[in-house]
Amino acid sequence: MAHTAADRRRIAMIRQFCARFDAPPTHLSRAPGRVNLIGEHTDYNDGFVLPAAIDRAAYVLARARPDRRLRLYAVQYAAEATLDLDRLRPDVVQGWAAYVAGMADELSRADFAIGGADLLIDGDVPQGAGLSSSAALEVAVGAALLALSGHPPDPVALARAGQQTEHRYIHVRSGIMDQLIAALGRRHHALLIDCRDYRSEPIPLRPDVAIVVCNSKVRRELAHSGYNTRRAECDEAVRLLRERLPHIRALRDVDMAHLEANAERLPPPILKRARHVVSENERVLQSAEALKRGDIQRFGALMNEAHRSYRDDFEASTPEIEVLVSTAQGLPGVYGSRLTGGGWGGCTVSLVATDQVEQVCSRIAATYEREVGYAPEIYVCAASDGVTVQPLDADQQHS
Repeated sequence: MAHTAADRRRIAMIRQFCARFDAPPTHLSRAPGRVNLIGEHTDYNDGFVLPAAIDRAAYVLARARPDRRLRLYAVQYAAEATLDLDRLRPDVVQGWAAYVAGMADELSRADFAIGGADLLIDGDVPQGAGLSSSAALEVAVGAALLALSGHPPDPVALARAGQQTEHRYIHVRSGIMDQLIAALGRRHHALLIDCRDYRSEPIPLRPDVAIVVCNSKVRRELAHSGYNTRRAECDEAVRLLRERLPHIRALRDVDMAHLEANAERLPPPILKRARHVVSENERVLQSAEALKRGDIQRFGALMNEAHRSYRDDFEASTPEIEVLVSTAQGLPGVYGSRLTGGGWGGCTVSLVATDQVEQVCSRIAATYEREVGYAPEIYVCAASDGVTVQPLDADQQHS
């Protein structure tokens, strides 16, 4: 029987695990990356987002250990690390291993008894591209650690631990969207998430529309980009508005009428940041309703509006991103296109008629290479399920 790509990856990873740790793995966890269709920087403002999990993921092979150590190997980096579960502290571990340390620490702090383990990590989510490779890693690692320790899956607990890992170990004050969609994604659906109480609703995606992600190859490190600055500006907007609107807890609680009536209280840059978030929350809810009706034209128009807001009011775009978006928006078969992810580089997302995907990708690639000087990476993505953990039987362990 011919092996699928997933089978080949699993077999290669198992062979590496056995060679490195002198024993077969017992569990395989997988958590997807994500593309956010609409709703940027609304998550940490207690707002609404509409992401989809994608068919690229982080993978973790795992086996329990009798001691309190985590032995790690990252295939993509050809790098190893060893962690002591009783000595996990922020800033002690750096780089990719900090995500593992953070998840083990945060799950332990949430009263999950985490034991020692050997972990081999691999994945195919592009890094630094705005597709949440870090959240995929966090959720896949966390799910493996829970399974080895005998805990049932807890998607929200995994998402919360991932967010706290970002805050304490990576020093990015992220929201919880990326981890939630990695944990809760559903095939053929986007997920409307209320980031205040974590409620979610699957929203069906039309089968005649493809998700096309274009990677500008402009890498951004969120901790060193404008991400934390923008979050502080949103917090400042809430502080100033609360003097007139004492009931508000976050920009989620402000509508456009309230914002316009109190605009004079906000310095111009703070007003622009708040206007993006307030209007983006409205667009997310309108977009979910459009998808429920199958009105992809309306959804695409809202994507285009969202990009203008992200570019002009949140000021998070780059020249390279503008080439990708403007090119896509001008092509037949493209319903909408926008910058996706944390901003300042990374990827765009476009919704494209399936019968036009090949032509659209070719035109975008040619224009970008001509105007920027190198080709983008383009991925045609399918909406995927969230995290899974698979126990490996004896035959699989020795594949």
